[in-house]
Order: sequence, then C-alpha cells, then structure tokens
Amino acid sequence: MADQIPLYPVRSAAAAAHRKRAAYYSAAGPGSGAEWPSSRYQLEDESAHLDEMPLMMSEEGFENDESDYHTLPRARTARRRRGLERFVCGGWKLLCTSCCDWLVNICQRKRELKARTVWLGCPEKCEEKHPRNSIKNQKYNIFTFIPGVLYEQFKFFLNLYFLVVSCSQFVPALKIGYLYTYWAPLGFVLAVTIMREAIDEFRRFQRDKEVNSQLYSKLTVRESKNSIGHGISEDVRKSSGLFYCGPLAPRGSGGSQSWQKRPLHSASSCFIRTDQLDGETDWKLKVAVSCTQRLPALGDLFSISAYVYAQKPQLDIHSFEGTFTREDSDPPIHESLSIENTLWANTIVASGTVIGVVIYTGKETRSVMNTSNPKNKVGLLDLELNQLTKALFVALVALSVVMVTLQGFVGPWYRSLFRFLLLFSYIIPISLRVNLDMGKAAYGWMIMKDESIPGTVVRTSTIPEELGRLVYLLTDKTGTLTQNEMVFKRLHLGTVSYGADTMDEIQGHLRNPCPQMQSQAGGNNASSTPPRKAQSSAPKVRKSVSSRVHEAVKAIALCHNVSPVYESRAGVGGEAEYAEADQDFSDGNRTYQAASPDEVALVQWTESVGLTLVSRDLGSVQLRTPSGQIQTYCILQMFPFTSESKRMGVIVRDESTAEITFYMKGADVAMSSIVQYNDWLEEECGNMAREGLRTLVVAKRALTEEQYQDFESRYSQAKLSIHDRALKVAAVVESLERQMELLCLTGVEDRLQADVRPTLELLRNAGIKIWMLTGDKLETATCIAKSSHLVSRTQDIHIFRPVTNRGEAHLELNAFRRKHDCALVISGDSLEVCLKYYEHELAELACQCPAVVCCRCSPTQKARIAKLLQHHTGKRTCAVGDGGNDVSMIQAADCGIGIEGKEGRQASLAADFSVTQFRHIGRLLMVHGRSSYKRSAALGQFVMHRGLIISTMQAVFSSVFYFASVPLYQGFLMVGYATIYTMFPVFSLVLDQDVKPETAMLYPELYKDLTKGRSLSFKTFLVWVLISIYQGGILMYGALLLFESEFVHVLAISFTALILTELLMVALTIRTWHWLMAVAEVLSLGCYVASLAFLNEYFDHSKTHVRTLHDTKSLFSWKD
Repeated sequence: MADQIPLYPVRSAAAAAHRKRAAYYSAAGPGSGAEWPSSRYQLEDESAHLDEMPLMMSEEGFENDESDYHTLPRARTARRRRGLERFVCGGWKLLCTSCCDWLVNICQRKRELKARTVWLGCPEKCEEKHPRNSIKNQKYNIFTFIPGVLYEQFKFFLNLYFLVVSCSQFVPALKIGYLYTYWAPLGFVLAVTIMREAIDEFRRFQRDKEVNSQLYSKLTVRESKNSIGHGISEDVRKSSGLFYCGPLAPRGSGGSQSWQKRPLHSASSCFIRTDQLDGETDWKLKVAVSCTQRLPALGDLFSISAYVYAQKPQLDIHSFEGTFTREDSDPPIHESLSIENTLWANTIVASGTVIGVVIYTGKETRSVMNTSNPKNKVGLLDLELNQLTKALFVALVALSVVMVTLQGFVGPWYRSLFRFLLLFSYIIPISLRVNLDMGKAAYGWMIMKDESIPGTVVRTSTIPEELGRLVYLLTDKTGTLTQNEMVFKRLHLGTVSYGADTMDEIQGHLRNPCPQMQSQAGGNNASSTPPRKAQSSAPKVRKSVSSRVHEAVKAIALCHNVSPVYESRAGVGGEAEYAEADQDFSDGNRTYQAASPDEVALVQWTESVGLTLVSRDLGSVQLRTPSGQIQTYCILQMFPFTSESKRMGVIVRDESTAEITFYMKGADVAMSSIVQYNDWLEEECGNMAREGLRTLVVAKRALTEEQYQDFESRYSQAKLSIHDRALKVAAVVESLERQMELLCLTGVEDRLQADVRPTLELLRNAGIKIWMLTGDKLETATCIAKSSHLVSRTQDIHIFRPVTNRGEAHLELNAFRRKHDCALVISGDSLEVCLKYYEHELAELACQCPAVVCCRCSPTQKARIAKLLQHHTGKRTCAVGDGGNDVSMIQAADCGIGIEGKEGRQASLAADFSVTQFRHIGRLLMVHGRSSYKRSAALGQFVMHRGLIISTMQAVFSSVFYFASVPLYQGFLMVGYATIYTMFPVFSLVLDQDVKPETAMLYPELYKDLTKGRSLSFKTFLVWVLISIYQGGILMYGALLLFESEFVHVLAISFTALILTELLMVALTIRTWHWLMAVAEVLSLGCYVASLAFLNEYFDHSKTHVRTLHDTKSLFSWKD
C-alpha cells in the first residue's frame, strides 16, 4: 500500500550508524531479551534493516532524548512549506495572529491549573478557588458583537475592497456616481450578515441560559434547601454518603427529587449514564467512599474532619487520581479514589441516590475542557472566489495603469489613476456577495423542504456548497451507525446451534429438570469433595444436550455485571419503610442496568428462555427458574472486563449446594488459549463474525473450598501490593484460568441504523473515505466495521498493536507500511503516541487506507484527527455524530452533521446540518451538495461575467475618447443593470440542475468530479474572462461603428444590447428549465421595456457627456 512512502531515515548507509545501533541494543544487557534486537539488526542488506530503524533516526539520534524528536516532523513539514507563497501570505497572517493573541492574553490571562484539596463542609479552608460555574457557548458579548462581526466580514478581500471603494466616494475629486450605488449593496450585505449572526447568537444565549438556570440541591448544616445556581456543577466526587460542597445539580432518570428523605442503598453504589460525555449509552457502576457509609445520618457528615485531594483538571475522561482522608479517626483513614468514585459533568444518575462533593466547576470540568470553541466556518467555494477576486483586482490595477500610461501621465495622473480604478470597479461586482448569500439561503430552504429527508435542519447557511466537496467522512459509531440496541441471535454449544427460530427448544430444556445436575447437586450437599470428583470425571462422561443447555444458560445468567431495578411508584414519605421483601418483582416493573448493552442483551435473553435475574447486589445474586424457584448465589470475587484482558469473570457459591464455580466470558482471542482443546470454536467465531455478530466465549471451572481459599489469600496479598499491583493481581487471576470447560459461544447483534450498509456503499462509490471514530472497545468497533460493511468481507484488517513509546510506534508503523489495501484499526492511546512522534508518517499511511477505525477516542482526539486530515491533505472533511462527545469533532470539521438520537440533541444543535437518520446523509451529499456547489459556481462566474462585460465596454469607451475618465452609464442605469434588469434571470440559476436527483443517487461516481473543483477553477474563470472581453468589445465598438451617424443614441443602443445579451447568455447557460426561470426572463425584459419611458433623462444626461467628448474628438481630428 505504501511502499513508495519513505519513512525518512536521515542517513541510510552510514557504517558508523550501523555500529552505533548494534552497540545500543547490545548494551541493554545479557539475555535473550537484549540479544534479540542486536541480532535483528545484523542483516546482510543495509536497505533491509532500514525498515527496522527509527523513522527519523540519525547518527546522533541515539544520544538524543525522546522529547527531542517530537519537533522533527514539524521541522520537516516546515521545510517543505518554505517558499515565496508562505513568505508573502503567511507573514501577514502570522503578524495578525500574533497581535490578536497578545491582546487576548493581556485582556484574559489563563488561570494555571493546580491540584486542590477540598474540605467537607468547610469551603473557607479550600485554598483553590472554584471558577464561576456557568456554561458559555456564545462567540460574542454586547461589546464585541459589532466589531467581531465586522472583522469576520472585512477580513475577506472582496468585502474589504467594496468598503474602500464606497468610502472613496466621500472624496469630491474621486466621486464617480451617486453614493447609494455603492453603499446600498454594501449595507444590504452587512445588514443580512449582522441579522443572521444576531439570531444565531441569541439562540446560543437561550441554550446557555436554559442550562445555567437548572435547579440544584445543597446540603447544609441545618436543612436541605433548593435554590437557583449558575449551572450544572461538574466533576462531583461520587459517594452515597458525602454531601454537596458548592452548587451541584443532581440528575435522575425522572420523577421527583425526594432523595433527601430516602435511605441510602445498602450497596453504596449507583449507575450513571455518560452518553453526553463519551457517547456510550450503557450504564456505568459507581461506588461510594466506604468510610462515609458507616455514618448513622447525613448530618454527621458535618461533624467529621475530612478532605478530598484531587489532581489538577485534565482532559482524560477515563482516569482520575485522588485520595479521601479522614483526620479525626485514630489512626487517620486514607482511601484512594479512582474513576469508579467519580461523576463527571453531563453525566446522569440513572439509579440510586448520590451525595457528592464538588471538585471541579465551570471551565475546569472534563466536558468543557474537551469541548472546542465554535469557529466561523468558511466554505471552500468562498475561498476560491476570494482568490479569483484578487486576480480580478490585479487585472483592475493593470488596466488602470495602462489607461493612465496611454494618457501620458498628464496633469494629476494619480487622481486619474484612482478614478480609473473606480470606473472599472465593476470588474469586481459587489452584487457577487449579495447573490451568493441569497443563493445559500435558497439552498438551505430547499434542503429543509425536501420530503425525502424529513426533519433536516440547516443551522449554518453559509456552507451548503461544502456538502459537494467532501473527501473524508468522520463518523461516530454508537447512535450514528448503530442503534445501540443489542439482540441475542445465536447460541452455539459445539455440536448444536440455536438461532432465533429455535429458542423455544432451549425453553423446553429449561422447563425439564436435568437429572444429571440434580444428582450432582445432591452429592455436593455433604461436603466440598464431590465437586473435585465431578470435575475430574466430567471429561469422561458425555453430557446430554439438556444438561449442557442448563449449564450454558446458568453461566450466562450469572457471569455479568447487570443489576435488576424495580421502579418504586410510592414517591411519598413512607417510602423509607418500604421493605425490599414487599417490593413488586413483577416482570413489567423490572429494568436492567449494566456497564455494557451486551450484558443487558444476554440477561434479557436468559429471562426470555425462563431463567430470570430477580436480584443483584455486590454480594449476592438471585435467579428465578421456570418453575418459580429462587436460586441464590453468593458472589465471592468479581473480575471486571478490561481492554487489556478482554474478558471478565466471577466466582460464585451456590448457597443450596455450597458448590464454588468460576465463570468467565470474553473475546475469542483471549479465551481460545484458556479453554480446553476443541475443534469448533475458531471456525464458529469466524462464521458469526462474518454475519456481523459480536461473539463471547463462555467457560467455567469448578473449585473446591481449598482451592478457593488458597486463591483468596494470594489475591488479597496481591491487592495490597504497593509496587506492580496490577501485574501481580493479573498473575494471580491467571492461575485460575487454566483448562476451563468450554460451555458455549454466544452471538449478539448490534442493530444498525436503517440503510446504513447501502449508504456507506454509496459514499464509498462517490470517492468519500470513511473513518469511524468511537469511544467504544476495539473488538466492538471492529465488529461493527465488518457488519456495516465499512470494511468489506474480502478486505484485510490491520490492528495496530498498543504502543507506549517512540520505539514501539516505529516498529508498528513499519509493520503497517508493508500491508497493502487493508483497513486500519488503532486505539486512542496508540494514536496519541504516533501523533506525537510520527504525525506525518501516520497521516500518509492512514490516508491510503480504504477505511480507518479509531477506537477508545476521547472527544479531543476526534477533533484532532479532523484537524490532522485538513492540515495534511488539504481536503474537505465532514464529521457525523449524535452525542455530546462528538461536538468537538463536528465543530473542528469543515462540515458538521448532527443526528438527533438517543444521546440527546447536543450534537444536533452544534452541527451545521441536522438530520434524523444516517441514511439521509447520502441524499444530502449526492443531491443537495452537488446542486449547491454547481449552482453557486455558475452563479459566481456569471455575476463576474456581468461585471467584466460592462467594464470592458467602459474601457473601449474611454479608449475611443482619448482615455477620458468619464463613466459610460450613470446613476440608475448602473443600479438597474445589476438589479432589476439582470438580477432575476441570473439568480434563477439557483434552480438549475445538471442531472436529476434520481440520476445523482443512482450514479454516485458523478460526485468524484466535484471534489476536483472543475466547476470553478482558473481555467473556467479565464474562459469567462475571454467571453466577457469579446462580448463587451463587440457591443461597444460595434455600436460606435455601426451607429456613427446617430452617435447621440449610441448609449441607449449599447445598453439595450447589453441587457439583451445578458438575458440571452442566461438562457443559453441553463441546463434544465424551470418555470420560474422563464418568468424571470420575461419579467426582466418587461421591466426594461416599461422603464424606457423615464430612462430618457438618464440617457439624455449621458448624451451631454458623449456630445462633449465627440466634439472634443472632432476638434482634435480637425487640428490633425
């Protein structure tokens, strides 16, 4: 795929460098681990081992620290950019940016972020002050609105040129025509822009006010009271026994906020939703600080002396480090705090009651730090037109200089030069901006009125043409490509497989008690010895299908982190005495909470076949059999899922039989080496993966009491270790993961959004490269990429191995470089390392991939990837998302599309375009993107042609009359030419279409031509310039020659011919006629004919100038 891309070894064939590399690796020490790198580099061919070298390593590279290298890619990029263009264009931009940054730093100095200590109930002891807890997404304030909007308008050359020309008319010596002919169009453009920005700013203000006015509850010494706070308090120390220190906004899944009087759950835990922060709709378990749970009442929180020490505010939403210290106990109690004890901003308490202490507020919260400031997006078409206006300005100056030169620099030539600049100023018509803005508004109206994509909203009306220029589409996974609704599809036991149409057979097996399991349970009541015998004899006895189904379903019902929740309908003061035994355990009143939707799908499936989870806490779990019997299991140990282990496990004891069983489930890559030998697991996993199912391997191991006690002692010692705690704990757990009995293989489908597969195929055929950026796990992201056909079945996938330093990143990039035509899957941590050292190389390789999947991405990383593609490729990017974690990516991309889904409307409100379903993106790009770009390109070039043709006529007129700086047409003639006489036909081009919408959807390959920008380029621009010069010269010079005998009528004749020519050119340019186009042609012609009655005075006024010039010309001719 990328063999042609050099990975930049600085000195490739130096013998000294080779010796230094060998010495470097041999100096690592004796042993196989140190000798392998040395021998690895002892290759016969020098060019071969360059692939194993660090990508930018020089002879001096081994003496440099890693921190020296992250500047090298930027330095290399900077060298490529050097040149006259960067010196001229970049110098001015750098100067302006530096001045603006200096002013911003002077006016608003950034506050240094520090770690802080927060005392419970004693805010006066807190040294670190909390920033104002309010959310502000507005771009301006009451003082900066007008200057800011004017700056955004006049930073473009086109508008700045109009401003200078309009201001010049206040100078009497430079005045050419009436003031309204210059200021009226400019004022109209500014008024429309200011009104649009004011409306958008007011909407942002209303949204901020709604959020900042939410109620919060604050626990005080005397009582609890409700008041209005500045906003949602953020980053709360999550604990069911702590209190609010500062403004906290408790959130619930609904109902009244009666938590002050309700007793805390005995488990001291709750579930939260983080969909607005990381895009995951699954519920996450949060655990309280244990020492506060022993307090008898809430008021005792004010009687203890305790504080929370927290790290300084950071971007990472997946980690937290802190300590909770209680000083008034003997000895003082110290508890470590981690991510499982925290609630970030924009998270919702889905179940339970939370009393917390506020640590971070306002702009120091994770959600605000991961949100970028909104920027004013400018379309590529506008930038191209801005470049063309610069070229027109150069032509304008050149033409004026030529006229003054031919005049002979007589008299005050500089004043004549400026007058010529004003006379030819119509080369850059001010109506260009008016027509384009009105066209953009028309495109937005057409998009919102399209019945094929109902509910689509255009929130940024300035960039509809961007929809037709996209090359990269960055999309979220959860809620965007998928519905995040898991459905259990298949259960495979090795010899028999059950699908959706055979689930009733499993129900039949569960209704009939298994004799084998009954006898086993009866033998286990006496002592713990029988389980050992059962374990040793199990491989020798072939179990029946019924017993295997019983074991598999029970394992699925026990090995999870799902908790059933029963909604309490009382909501009154007597709810505190509402005993758990009296609660309504009916199926209709039960919902499930879990840290993953896969878990919920599995438990819901076990309920559908008859084995129901009815109760679960940190210490026990209860199951109800199809016969109505309640089985209770004691949870001895819980091993949660991690991205490193790719599996989770639980050790339970059956209270009726005292049997101890270790259940485990996980990904096939992790479980294949743990379970006993089998000949079907790998094949069936591949079959399910090809169907787009997410597979989990379930296994078990029976333990004796002695085995468990030995494990528990070693496990407790490992958890108390100070050094290498994680490694020691993992090693102890792995001692149990040996020769486990394979029970079953499950397949769960994550339902895709409607028509996701054909939409992705449509976009790929259109030449758009699709990158999936998600905060989900690697396995899940890979599975969805396959099921959605983002990655085709015949396409290879390169999974980028986890890297932590520059050396590992180099080796993995070299391995990836050798792959051809394969999709890339990379994690956020590895991406961060590669971007630090090898940003350019990674971008070069990734951009050649047909598809890229980035998993475990933070909101900031998503935005950084969008900016990387813009900077590296120069192509237009589009970001699609539906959650609050996608806002930064949407705002960073050239075009942002938000989907209104289960994760709220935050992404939809922040996006440029809002749709209700992912499949609508296909029509939005193929039809409306194409039409908007094609129409704006034709409209812009035709408006410029309209200005060029009249400027050409002015140049011919001045040349004939000895280069006099006298206007050809004056007053209303010039205003009417640009408005009522030609505006309607020219503007009717926004209704033109080169292909029908059905054809554009049927042949998406037509979209590829749009990305090349051929509809508006310097080539097409020069063609229109030549046409304008030819037509303007023929009209003016032909009128002077053909009607020399009636010279005083030349102006009327030429102006009429000009109007007719413009109307005819519009008619010849139209590809598909619309009835409004014909109306515009007839209406414009009728307006001109009707206005001839009062146009005589303008023509007569011009005749005076023409007669004077003609007499002057005759006088000079007589003298000659």
